[in-house]
Amino acid sequence: MLPIYVVNNHGQFNHLIHRAVRDLDIDVALVPNTTPAAEVGENCRGIILGGGPTIERAGNCAQYLDLGLPVLGICLGLHIIARKFGGTVTTGQSGGYGPVEVEICRDSEILAGYPKTMNVWASHADEVSRVPEDFCVLAQSTICNHEAIAHREKPVFGLQWHPEVSHTFEGKRVFENFLRIIADNP
Repeated sequence: MLPIYVVNNHGQFNHLIHRAVRDLDIDVALVPNTTPAAEVGENCRGIILGGGPTIERAGNCAQYLDLGLPVLGICLGLHIIARKFGGTVTTGQSGGYGPVEVEICRDSEILAGYPKTMNVWASHADEVSRVPEDFCVLAQSTICNHEAIAHREKPVFGLQWHPEVSHTFEGKRVFENFLRIIADNP
């Protein structure tokens, strides 16, 4: 069975994403965001776009969204998804990392099993200010209206927060849900 690729976008938590998935006994590889899209498409069954300092350093990530594979974008990964599909990313009002209480406002397979509200760890230095047309909002907070989004038809999801860090409530559940989504997509 092919592995899941965690795409390293130069963020400080990308290795934690890799470890969180590996700890679920899933074959996973951490790959640079300069990996050619054709290689990614042939050699993995799902993609997690990790966080990073700036969208200008996102390498080939936008191309990976054309491969038809399930994708989970975390922080910068969310921003890459939003921009690729026609959304807008702007500087956030709340700045750096910290605790945020998010409210799930729409049921989704990526957030299955979570309570209506939960505490997460997020950076809002940048955030999605306009959601792409083919996406819906899954979660929001008092400081950000678009904490989580999902494509209406494709298995493409984005989170503003970091499920891989210990400060996020039951973060591994997001990865378990993503693995189920991958299994359900041929």
